[in-house]
Amino acid sequence: MDLEASGLSAESYPIEVAWRCPATGRSDNFFINPDSVSHWRYWDEFAEELHGLDRERLVAEGISAEEACDRLNDTLDGETLISDALEFDSFWIQRLFKAIGKQPSFRIAGLDELLTAEQLIQYRFIARGQFRRHRAMQDVEDLIIAVEAVTSEQAEND
Repeated sequence: MDLEASGLSAESYPIEVAWRCPATGRSDNFFINPDSVSHWRYWDEFAEELHGLDRERLVAEGISAEEACDRLNDTLDGETLISDALEFDSFWIQRLFKAIGKQPSFRIAGLDELLTAEQLIQYRFIARGQFRRHRAMQDVEDLIIAVEAVTSEQAEND
Protein backbone atom coordinates (compact mmCIF):
# COMPACT_ATOMS: atom_id res chain seq x y z
CA MET A 1 0.00 0.00 0.00
CA ASP A 2 1.01 3.60 -0.37
CA LEU A 3 -0.39 6.96 0.60
CA GLU A 4 0.31 10.47 -0.58
CA ALA A 5 -0.18 13.31 1.88
CA SER A 6 -0.57 17.05 2.18
CA GLY A 7 2.99 17.23 3.48
CA LEU A 8 5.35 15.66 5.97
CA SER A 9 4.55 17.71 9.06
CA ALA A 10 2.60 16.59 12.12
CA GLU A 11 -0.42 18.48 10.71
CA SER A 12 -0.39 16.61 7.40
CA TYR A 13 -3.13 14.20 6.34
CA PRO A 14 -3.67 11.63 3.60
CA ILE A 15 -4.88 12.78 0.20
CA GLU A 16 -4.44 9.65 -1.95
CA VAL A 17 -4.59 5.96 -1.03
CA ALA A 18 -3.68 2.94 -3.16
CA TRP A 19 -3.22 -0.76 -2.60
CA ARG A 20 -2.92 -3.84 -4.76
CA CYS A 21 -2.74 -7.55 -4.03
CA PRO A 22 -0.31 -9.17 -6.49
CA ALA A 23 -1.77 -12.64 -5.85
CA THR A 24 -5.38 -11.77 -6.71
CA GLY A 25 -5.00 -8.58 -8.75
CA ARG A 26 -7.51 -6.80 -6.49
CA SER A 27 -6.68 -3.12 -6.05
CA ASP A 28 -8.06 0.29 -5.25
CA ASN A 29 -6.89 3.87 -5.66
CA PHE A 30 -8.71 7.05 -4.66
CA PHE A 31 -8.32 10.67 -3.63
CA ILE A 32 -9.58 12.04 -0.31
CA ASN A 33 -11.34 15.39 -0.25
CA PRO A 34 -9.53 17.43 2.43
CA ASP A 35 -12.59 19.66 2.88
CA SER A 36 -14.46 16.66 4.29
CA VAL A 37 -12.55 17.14 7.58
CA SER A 38 -12.89 20.62 9.02
CA HIS A 39 -9.43 20.80 10.61
CA TRP A 40 -7.50 19.49 7.59
CA ARG A 41 -6.07 22.82 6.42
CA TYR A 42 -2.29 22.22 6.33
CA TRP A 43 -0.88 22.29 2.79
CA ASP A 44 2.77 21.99 1.81
CA GLU A 45 3.53 23.40 -1.65
CA PHE A 46 6.71 21.28 -1.86
CA ALA A 47 4.62 18.12 -1.35
CA GLU A 48 2.23 19.34 -4.06
CA GLU A 49 5.20 19.77 -6.37
CA LEU A 50 6.29 16.17 -5.67
CA HIS A 51 2.97 14.40 -6.17
CA GLY A 52 1.42 16.91 -8.57
CA LEU A 53 -1.94 16.98 -6.80
CA ASP A 54 -3.46 20.34 -5.95
CA ARG A 55 -6.11 20.90 -3.31
CA GLU A 56 -8.70 21.96 -5.91
CA ARG A 57 -8.42 18.62 -7.73
CA LEU A 58 -8.76 16.71 -4.45
CA VAL A 59 -11.88 18.68 -3.52
CA ALA A 60 -13.39 18.06 -6.97
CA GLU A 61 -12.43 14.38 -7.37
CA GLY A 62 -11.89 13.12 -3.83
CA ILE A 63 -14.24 11.09 -1.67
CA SER A 64 -15.02 12.06 1.92
CA ALA A 65 -12.81 10.84 4.76
CA GLU A 66 -15.76 8.80 6.04
CA GLU A 67 -16.28 7.14 2.67
CA ALA A 68 -12.53 6.44 2.46
CA CYS A 69 -12.54 4.71 5.86
CA ASP A 70 -15.65 2.69 5.02
CA ARG A 71 -14.24 1.70 1.64
CA LEU A 72 -10.95 0.55 3.17
CA ASN A 73 -12.62 -1.33 6.04
CA ASP A 74 -15.20 -3.00 3.81
CA THR A 75 -12.61 -4.16 1.29
CA LEU A 76 -9.65 -4.95 3.55
CA ASP A 77 -11.30 -6.31 6.70
CA GLY A 78 -8.86 -8.66 8.43
CA GLU A 79 -6.13 -8.19 5.82
CA THR A 80 -2.52 -7.11 6.34
CA LEU A 81 -1.17 -4.49 3.98
CA ILE A 82 2.57 -4.09 3.39
CA SER A 83 4.14 -0.65 3.34
CA ASP A 84 7.71 0.36 2.57
CA ALA A 85 7.19 3.51 4.66
CA LEU A 86 5.43 2.04 7.68
CA GLU A 87 5.83 5.01 10.03
CA PHE A 88 4.42 7.50 7.53
CA ASP A 89 1.64 5.31 6.15
CA SER A 90 0.54 4.19 9.63
CA PHE A 91 0.50 7.81 10.81
CA TRP A 92 -1.69 8.90 7.90
CA ILE A 93 -4.08 5.93 8.18
CA GLN A 94 -4.49 6.66 11.90
CA ARG A 95 -5.05 10.34 11.14
CA LEU A 96 -7.70 9.43 8.55
CA PHE A 97 -9.60 7.08 10.85
CA LYS A 98 -9.27 9.30 13.92
CA ALA A 99 -10.75 12.21 11.95
CA ILE A 100 -14.07 10.37 11.74
CA GLY A 101 -13.88 8.38 14.99
CA LYS A 102 -13.40 4.90 13.50
CA GLN A 103 -10.76 2.20 13.70
CA PRO A 104 -9.23 0.37 10.75
CA SER A 105 -10.32 -3.26 10.41
CA PHE A 106 -7.04 -4.11 8.69
CA ARG A 107 -3.40 -4.00 9.69
CA ILE A 108 -0.38 -2.30 8.12
CA ALA A 109 2.99 -4.02 8.38
CA GLY A 110 6.46 -3.14 7.24
CA LEU A 111 8.58 -4.95 4.70
CA ASP A 112 10.42 -6.67 7.56
CA GLU A 113 7.37 -8.94 7.98
CA LEU A 114 7.68 -10.04 4.37
CA LEU A 115 11.41 -10.02 3.67
CA THR A 116 14.47 -11.39 5.43
CA ALA A 117 17.19 -8.98 6.55
CA GLU A 118 19.25 -9.86 3.45
CA GLN A 119 16.25 -9.34 1.18
CA LEU A 120 15.56 -5.97 2.81
CA ILE A 121 19.06 -4.84 1.87
CA GLN A 122 18.52 -6.01 -1.71
CA TYR A 123 15.12 -4.33 -1.78
CA ARG A 124 16.64 -1.01 -0.72
CA PHE A 125 19.19 -1.18 -3.54
CA ILE A 126 16.47 -1.88 -6.10
CA ALA A 127 14.13 0.79 -4.67
CA ARG A 128 16.89 3.43 -4.79
CA GLY A 129 17.28 2.74 -8.49
CA GLN A 130 13.57 3.20 -9.18
CA PHE A 131 12.18 6.53 -10.20
CA ARG A 132 9.37 7.09 -7.69
CA ARG A 133 6.67 9.34 -9.06
CA HIS A 134 5.02 10.03 -5.70
CA ARG A 135 1.62 8.93 -6.87
CA ALA A 136 0.13 6.22 -4.72
CA MET A 137 -0.68 3.47 -7.24
CA GLN A 138 2.50 3.99 -9.24
CA ASP A 139 4.51 3.71 -6.02
CA VAL A 140 2.59 0.54 -5.07
CA GLU A 141 3.51 -0.94 -8.46
CA ASP A 142 7.18 -0.03 -7.93
CA LEU A 143 7.12 -1.59 -4.45
CA ILE A 144 5.65 -4.82 -5.84
CA ILE A 145 8.22 -4.96 -8.65
CA ALA A 146 11.08 -4.52 -6.19
CA VAL A 147 9.70 -7.11 -3.75
CA GLU A 148 9.10 -9.62 -6.53
CA ALA A 149 12.62 -9.08 -7.86
CA VAL A 150 14.09 -9.81 -4.44
CA THR A 151 11.88 -12.78 -3.64
CA SER A 152 12.20 -14.38 -7.09
CA GLU A 153 15.98 -14.05 -6.87
CA GLN A 154 15.90 -15.78 -3.48
CA ALA A 155 13.65 -18.57 -4.85
CA GLU A 156 16.07 -19.15 -7.74
CA ASN A 157 18.97 -19.50 -5.29
CA ASP A 158 17.14 -22.03 -3.08
